[in-house]
Amino acid sequence: MRLFLIRHGQTPANVLGQLDTAHPGPGLTDLGARQAAVIPDSLRSEPIDAIFASTLLRTQLTAEPLAVDRRLEVHVAEGLHEIEAGSLEGLSDRASVRAYMETVFAWGAGDLDTRMPRATDGHAFFARFDADIELAASGAETAAVFSHGAAIRVWTAARARNVPPMFAGTNDLINAGVVELTGSPDAGWTLVSWAGLVVEPVPRRAAR
Repeated sequence: MRLFLIRHGQTPANVLGQLDTAHPGPGLTDLGARQAAVIPDSLRSEPIDAIFASTLLRTQLTAEPLAVDRRLEVHVAEGLHEIEAGSLEGLSDRASVRAYMETVFAWGAGDLDTRMPRATDGHAFFARFDADIELAASGAETAAVFSHGAAIRVWTAARARNVPPMFAGTNDLINAGVVELTGSPDAGWTLVSWAGLVVEPVPRRAAR
């Protein structure tokens, strides 16, 4: 199947650089709404069969224009939400943001025992995210999944077979950025493109 992982549009917390992972979370800025509005045209040639979004408001608002355009329902999935920041929630200083990102990319490199301060570890994150990706893959040939920057980056770092984990750590994902993969939960995933960057589909490591 083909899987499109799409980051939500810009939020007020993004403008402020805050770690904002709590439910239900903020809506979109005016720019974020405009970013969401162009997604249907950017995916015009893609035969989207199903649309999924996380439980946070910003992903559902970002998914709405595509859902209206394709006349599809947005399926809200429990496991696609952002990685909880724990005691770092609401902070924007460099040390806190660095601690958050170092934790999630440790997970992407395979260190799942590392725990976010006063929050979850990598085992719990991948269990919930993998389960909903499997759900998306079970009923569609091409699915659009609206999720969050850190969650998309760390999941791709761990699950894409044709790039090293550091790829997702060194390549940012802008608001409304699209990541395309092909494959399946059983066969594994190949990263095809990352926010417009075409990735050479040559497997370099075994699927997990």
